[in-house]
Amino acid sequence: MARDRASRPEARPLRLFVAADVPPGVVEQLKAAIGPLREKLGTGRWPPPGNWHVTLKFLGGVYPRLAGWVQDTVREVAAAHPAFRTSLGGLGAFPNPRRARVLWAGLDDPSPGFATLAAGLDEALSGEFRPEKRPLTPHLTVARFQPPVALPDLPEDDVWSEGFPVEGVVLYRSHLQRPAPRYEPLATFPLEG
Repeated sequence: MARDRASRPEARPLRLFVAADVPPGVVEQLKAAIGPLREKLGTGRWPPPGNWHVTLKFLGGVYPRLAGWVQDTVREVAAAHPAFRTSLGGLGAFPNPRRARVLWAGLDDPSPGFATLAAGLDEALSGEFRPEKRPLTPHLTVARFQPPVALPDLPEDDVWSEGFPVEGVVLYRSHLQRPAPRYEPLATFPLEG
């Protein structure tokens, strides 16, 4: 008896991405730093601070039959890369502050740990997922605007943190819902290289 596979929950694609988390203390520090800017701008969608992470590879819809392979591949890439240190390094906007669609908090990448890790994921997953066309800008998305807005002068000195370690990556499943998506951690992989 043939049935439509797409109607079965186990056959529906999982919306997946690989990210690095930041420590709760850094999240709280950033939340306090952008508070006045949020009050000034008001408009836009401001994801909850619990959703802030550095996306290293967005996979999109992944069929369940590939989920195990994705986990194994991310584990291998993480195992081949060393832990590194980073810190918050100011605010920015995509595409630019005059027509901002995204307001973000940048992270320093002197190693370059984030860039090397993202490139490793791109290469290892390229058999099933299209490589990124743009270079990685390590950031935490703090607001989205539709239509784009002109941002006031962004505070320079208020958005920073002491250095902190990045010791692993997380494979997340995104559940789209309102008012904000819910991110379910499926597996965490230590950086061991």
